Amino acid sequence: MSVLELHDVHKLFGDNHVLKGVDLTIDEHEVVVVIGASGSGKSTLMRTINLIERVDDGRILLSGDDITDPAVDVDKVRARIGVVFQHFNLFPHMRVIDNVTLAARKVHGTDPAVARDRAIGLLEKFGLGEKVRDYPDRLSGGQQQRVAIVRAIMTDPELLLLDEITSALDPMLVGEVLDLVRDLKAQGSTMLMATHEMSFARSVADRIVFMHGGRPLEIGPPEQIFGDPQQPETREFLARVTHR
Repeated sequence: MSVLELHDVHKLFGDNHVLKGVDLTIDEHEVVVVIGASGSGKSTLMRTINLIERVDDGRILLSGDDITDPAVDVDKVRARIGVVFQHFNLFPHMRVIDNVTLAARKVHGTDPAVARDRAIGLLEKFGLGEKVRDYPDRLSGGQQQRVAIVRAIMTDPELLLLDEITSALDPMLVGEVLDLVRDLKAQGSTMLMATHEMSFARSVADRIVFMHGGRPLEIGPPEQIFGDPQQPETREFLARVTHR
């Protein structure tokens, strides 16, 4: 069974038709990377999957469950999805350990001691063991984003959404965050990721989705999309972003 299926998904904001019939399937353990110009619909796509925005037409299935059903429990759906945005969204008044364990304790009902042990293990694994007791303002941007990713994977989500997670970082800090994503791929995480980091997309993705005008214009393996794109819009976009 696929982890995620989008069938003819549409989203409008007033007269602005942002998503225009998106069809996409993501299988278990697959990493799909979405690329495209600003305004092509990448972030809106992510927000509809996490039910921050409700679709105007079409269906989204999470492990076979229709999460666009109006009767769906939004909180229960979100508990099954890990999300990391470009801004870290850590709670500034809470230490790293409390930020990371909050959802596990409050949403999933995990025993606090069990949650703490798992959080410490993950933080140590990803080079943050010494930051357990720190507040977010004591961390670099890269460290904050790595904490946000650890928080997202704490509860073993079925799907991980990563939306431009490096765009707010100093270029010197991008690598450490992308290395963590590579580690998650090696561990078999199922991910949908929007990024402007083309070399990273090429190296980590199982498939690339090129969004243009609110829909996936071209989908394929990285070697095809980057090496032999079929659509003129894809070729134009890649020429623009890879020759800066």
